[in-house]
Amino acid sequence: MGRQTDHVLIIPYPAQGHVTPLLKFAYRICDDHGMKVTFVNSDFIHAKLLAALPPEEAEAEAQSWVQVRLASIPDGLDPGNDRRDIFKLTESVQRFMPVHLKNLIENVNSLNDKDEMITTVIADIALGWWAIGVAEKTGIQAFPFCPFGPENLALALHIQKLIEARILNGLMNDSTASAGSSLSDELICVPKGIPMLSTNRLPWSVPSDLKVQEKAFRFYLSLIPYTDISGWLLCNCVYELDSSICELIPNILPIGPLLPSIQLGHHSGKLWPEDLTCIRWLDQQPAGSVIYVAFGSIAVLTQNQFSELAIGMELVGRPFLWVVRSDFADGSAAEFPDGFIEGVAENGKMFHGQPKKRF
Repeated sequence: MGRQTDHVLIIPYPAQGHVTPLLKFAYRICDDHGMKVTFVNSDFIHAKLLAALPPEEAEAEAQSWVQVRLASIPDGLDPGNDRRDIFKLTESVQRFMPVHLKNLIENVNSLNDKDEMITTVIADIALGWWAIGVAEKTGIQAFPFCPFGPENLALALHIQKLIEARILNGLMNDSTASAGSSLSDELICVPKGIPMLSTNRLPWSVPSDLKVQEKAFRFYLSLIPYTDISGWLLCNCVYELDSSICELIPNILPIGPLLPSIQLGHHSGKLWPEDLTCIRWLDQQPAGSVIYVAFGSIAVLTQNQFSELAIGMELVGRPFLWVVRSDFADGSAAEFPDGFIEGVAENGKMFHGQPKKRF
């Protein structure tokens, strides 16, 4: 990478927390290195991304003023399917997207001169190996991209030692316990730089649904091969902040911080329109006093859980900003408890789309 004519195809996992950092990275390599980028989302995410654009950015997109070309391929699910079921979504992505990505690469290369053909693919590791495999089969160099911090990678590297020490159950070690379940109540001492963990607080631990836990555990196991490849593993982290953990992963290349661009035509990567009224409200609060509450683009609560959270926020009595998606409670609009809106009118602000780059 690095030549003026490099054409990079970037493909994130179809979720908010993956699209945003990869899109920031796309603009960075355009601005800093003059590269051409094709940014590939699923059709569903592509439509939400365009719908969330403010008017000036939508006009720039329509007039092709943007530096990053947005493209899309189907994820295999019907429009009405629930894409917050990440395991169903992942299974469909892995089944349907590879052939469409291959066709897209071939189509882009057939329409471009030789010096503008796709030369590099950067793929979100949450997609699995298939995107890297598609690139390699077409003779294109590929690099995995980790959109989250290196702590998860370091923890994944430590899993086998925990299994051998009979602290964790492996995939087939004990039929009476689910994969990833703890076999000991002791605290886990993982590599330096990571705080000691309780066995019931591991990131894949879902004791209420052991099938989901096994799938989450398998995802962490799938991270291990990325740390043992010959090429770079790009990671959304800052070396100066995570140096002790980065030293554990020989092929890691920290590329953070990925800061948002304020240039016209640079998408924020948000999948919902931004509500700027929260900025004016935030400016009126004492410094360091506001609690920020957000659960990402996939998490769903039951109506009872949502009500308990709302009551808890009211009882705390401190100023709070709460991002409440329209599909946050069981896939539909959540209903606030009786009297809640009036009770928090002076110190609470609920909104649908947070302008993070302005925060």
